[in-house]
Amino acid sequence: MTSHRATTPQQIRSDYVDRAERLAVVLDDAGPRWDAPTPCDGWTVRDVVRHAVDTEGELLARHGLASPLAPDAPHPADAEDLAASWRAWAAGVAAVVDDEALATTYDGFFGPTTVGETLRDFYTWDLAVHAWDVARATGQAYALSDAEAAAHEETAAAWGDALYAEGVCAGPVPVAADASAWERLLGRLGRDPGWSAPAVG
Repeated sequence: MTSHRATTPQQIRSDYVDRAERLAVVLDDAGPRWDAPTPCDGWTVRDVVRHAVDTEGELLARHGLASPLAPDAPHPADAEDLAASWRAWAAGVAAVVDDEALATTYDGFFGPTTVGETLRDFYTWDLAVHAWDVARATGQAYALSDAEAAAHEETAAAWGDALYAEGVCAGPVPVAADASAWERLLGRLGRDPGWSAPAVG
């Protein structure tokens, strides 16, 4: 079976930049509905951005990499323009994770790995699914191509039952027999592809 996953530091960084920009584009059209509820139970659009920044920041800190934020800078999720603040954060992350940083090895949850593989196998697909969360919350369309969905499906399959550990994904959601590759991936990651924002008023 041919793998669809990025394998070089350059490819991994490029995929991160691509997914980060796609989230930014969704945020462009979401504003100013930052308090809209998302498919992530209890999370608003602003909460999704906070989660993405915090988890990526934890990855950088864990490996001694500089934070894109100055020590006294406000959290990007507190900005009035979430799209602009997210773009600035993501550009900072991309600058920090150079080839040397991405090649750094360490003992991960599943054994020896690299910062690059972690960025690819969790943080990049995290952005893909959260872009969908924000899009659904604000009435926008969002989907990955079949090839992109297949790459993330490989990762999800490799995680096995650990995919549903506390703090990762909710249990799988059944999808239609004729669901697209992206919809099947959403179902595996605990999302209902048919989710829609609750009616207001």
